[in-house]
Amino acid sequence: MERIASFCVDHTKLLPGIYTSRIDGDIVTYDIRMRRPNVPPFLPNASMHTIEHLFATFVRNSSLKDHVIYFGPMGCRTGFYFLTRDMSHTDAIQLMIDAFAFIADFQGTIPGVSAAECGNYLEHDLDGAKQEAKKFLPIIAGWNEDKLHYLN
Repeated sequence: MERIASFCVDHTKLLPGIYTSRIDGDIVTYDIRMRRPNVPPFLPNASMHTIEHLFATFVRNSSLKDHVIYFGPMGCRTGFYFLTRDMSHTDAIQLMIDAFAFIADFQGTIPGVSAAECGNYLEHDLDGAKQEAKKFLPIIAGWNEDKLHYLN
């Protein structure tokens, strides 16, 4: 079998940031890398779960909601994938920055956090999610299209 694109990235050189993982027609997959691969500590599950709920809710309520395909965690617990359709890189980057700012400042009840709405509703950490977002925002501040490429 052929290796998939994400396994062709040299994870020993990958730093936190936002990268274009792949482009399939009009769908772009962004690699939102919050942690350096293979360097603990990794993102805690409960914090990741809360980031997932807050980020997805924010972007699916934004003016670009019709261009959002998917947002979800990486199994390695170093970040997330964000898929968009027919959205400029500039708009996608700004949407990601805005989403993490929303998470960092979020007050209230986590959306979708009941047994009827979530398959693991008891495993959330709002304070942890907010802290992770606050740590990531300075990394992606000023991010632009020129920085979306993986280092070789």
